[in-house]
Amino acid sequence: MSFSSAGYQLLPVLPELVLAIGAMALLMLGAYRGQETTRLVTSLAVVLLVVTGALELMLPAGKLTTFGGSFIVDDFARFLKILAIIGSAVTLILSTEFLSDPSRRIFEYSILVLLSTLGMMVLISAADLIMLYLGLELMSLALYVVAASNRDNAKSTEAGLKYFVLGALSSGMLLYGASLIYGFTGTVDFAGIAAAVKTGSVGIVFGLVFLLAGLCFKVSAVPFHMWTPDVYEGAPTPVTAFFASAPKVAALAVFTRVTLTAFPGIVPQWQQILVFVAIASMALGSFAAIGQRNIKRLMAYSSIGHMGFALVGLASGTVEGAQGVLVYIAIYVAMTLGSFAVILTMKRNGQAVEQISDFAGLSRTNPMLAFFFAMLLFSLAGIPPLAGFFAKWYVFVAAIKAGLFTLAVIGVLTSVVGAFYYLTIIKVMYFDEPAGQVEPMRIELRTVLAVAGIFNIFFFVYPGPLVSVATAAAKSLF
Repeated sequence: MSFSSAGYQLLPVLPELVLAIGAMALLMLGAYRGQETTRLVTSLAVVLLVVTGALELMLPAGKLTTFGGSFIVDDFARFLKILAIIGSAVTLILSTEFLSDPSRRIFEYSILVLLSTLGMMVLISAADLIMLYLGLELMSLALYVVAASNRDNAKSTEAGLKYFVLGALSSGMLLYGASLIYGFTGTVDFAGIAAAVKTGSVGIVFGLVFLLAGLCFKVSAVPFHMWTPDVYEGAPTPVTAFFASAPKVAALAVFTRVTLTAFPGIVPQWQQILVFVAIASMALGSFAAIGQRNIKRLMAYSSIGHMGFALVGLASGTVEGAQGVLVYIAIYVAMTLGSFAVILTMKRNGQAVEQISDFAGLSRTNPMLAFFFAMLLFSLAGIPPLAGFFAKWYVFVAAIKAGLFTLAVIGVLTSVVGAFYYLTIIKVMYFDEPAGQVEPMRIELRTVLAVAGIFNIFFFVYPGPLVSVATAAAKSLF
């Protein structure tokens, strides 16, 4: 093989190579210089993510493949990789204060986020079952460690352990499903599986059920959601923000690619699974959150519900459905990161406060913070004309056009139920007596909140760019 052909083979994975080499270099820097480099390593990690995103955008247009077709870069992969990179970079920015504490100067934190992002990028571009598993494990192993990164906190350690044990179980289920699919089709390649699977034999459906079960765990969809509330509450808040954003992008990406490109011949079989999972996730996310008193646990149930709404679009099995999923996840990431910027701001006397009652009277002590948080909560509830309404609009329209009327109706009803607990927080902020003054908002948190808030409020004015990019990304799958 000539040098030029080898270079062409590596061109599709250039952003991943740069990210991997950069992460290793930062690891060497941290190991050589010690914990006082934490701030420098975090800053360089953000720069590295920006460079990786720029390289991804600079790749030649069209569909690129390498490693024998097991790694694919198309419009779908580009869109979601950029979204995952944004989620990871914003998480590192939100983590600045957490890492500035002398007892938590852990330079490895930023490197683990980088390696997890690398896994997400591999996962998003996976075009066969082996590459899918490699990306999934690279993403997950770093997440297990980062969940327990606050080593002096028993809850954080418990969160990491719970996530690891349940994650190992889900990986086993996914591998078992992949082995069944390989056994019945004779190939691990998505295109080869699609060619082999024209009818839904019992073995294929069994394998698909186990494969989707493993993926449901990664998006924290019911009935594989049980880890989410405990891990969200126990992990450090910046880590919870990370879990709620970037990994969800990668997991939904591979969920979409697997179902639409590897199993287009048995849509009715996997559609039944997704309809059940979507309904169960929307219902549990709406009803279980009502009794929560801890804001991070509430955000965990909110996340479960939102993954259910996203799967409504995927269940339609159409281009419009895939487009709806992409628009939904982009808006969801903005809403979630903005909300966590507010949660991270909630400090009194140097201590983080996480109870919903601690938001009491925020409109009088910090009106601008209360306003932006209220807008984000209205958006999460799906109230027009905010961005969250359009996110749900696209997935429900796709479901209706695909004839899934019951699913769409249940989705609308659970949205109404879910609005109750979002409105409860707004009521606490605007109508309860102030619980005390919160500390001034740091500049990086203010920036994240402003960008997310403005995007959510003014999305309806000019939704064209996001919708058109999502449409092109969805069409590249078909």
